[in-house]
Amino acid sequence: MDVVVQYADEYVFNDLYNKVLPTSFINNGTSIASDFIISAWTPDNLYRQFCTIFIIVCLGGWFFYLASACASYYFIFDRELMEHPKFLKNQIRQEITCAVSAIPGFSILTVPWFLGEVNGYSLLYDGVPQTLSDWGYLLATVPFFLFITDMGIYWIHRFLHHPSIYKSLHKLHHKWIVPTPFASHAFHPMDGYLQSIPYHLYAFLVPMHKWLYMFMFVFVNVWTVLIHDGNFFSHSDTINTTAHHTIHHLYFNYNYGQYFTFWDKLGGSHRQPTAEQYDAVLRNNKAVWAAQSKEADTIENEDEAKARKYKQH
Repeated sequence: MDVVVQYADEYVFNDLYNKVLPTSFINNGTSIASDFIISAWTPDNLYRQFCTIFIIVCLGGWFFYLASACASYYFIFDRELMEHPKFLKNQIRQEITCAVSAIPGFSILTVPWFLGEVNGYSLLYDGVPQTLSDWGYLLATVPFFLFITDMGIYWIHRFLHHPSIYKSLHKLHHKWIVPTPFASHAFHPMDGYLQSIPYHLYAFLVPMHKWLYMFMFVFVNVWTVLIHDGNFFSHSDTINTTAHHTIHHLYFNYNYGQYFTFWDKLGGSHRQPTAEQYDAVLRNNKAVWAAQSKEADTIENEDEAKARKYKQH
């Protein structure tokens, strides 16, 4: 993020802050020499950094969400799923409205993490690897990043399904039982923030090249969109595919992982996609949809009963 802020300051924010919050130098005692107007907020000012990072994260969040979700919707998403009985009226509009309104809140919560990065408290490093072992470490950090953050997300995601907080935080995202790519970021701001913590925390615990970290951050957001696209290309038993995440939206209590099925298998929450999900004809069969809807209703009613029982205690 320090590199992003540096370029943003150079091309946008230096001039912006100079105009909005100027410290004026007087020329000849009478007029303002506009060429020498600088901002009262210098680049190392924490308030300025906070505002700059918030703007970058918020605008970047909107851009990557809309760009990737639109691309996925128009080129990948199986639109026949919009006829599913669990697909809501005006659902896409609701998903977009929810996501766009959530991103500012989610962004402001993540700013302190980025402030830590910008001010040198993270373990992110730059420069070109010099030795074979340096390159080996660089490459090894990719699967390690995915594995460790997947572990964190699994347990946080599972915690968000606990009866004590599910209704107030995570249930909004499960409004989309048959999601589209636009549902990827359609959640409560605190829900999105909590699930982002493993990514931010990783940068302060494990050394990683900053450019690779930035790339992985973009990848994470694209992946989040893709597992909501309703098109099942992969039959993997190891990767948490779109089919796996579709089961999570349909049946709630399975497949909490983000990338892999390992933690779900370890935690007893894994549910393998069924044959009809991979069959282009059966996947959109009305009888299959009816069976899915019935099971989804049953599980939802059971979960609500558990929540009521938990609240009574």
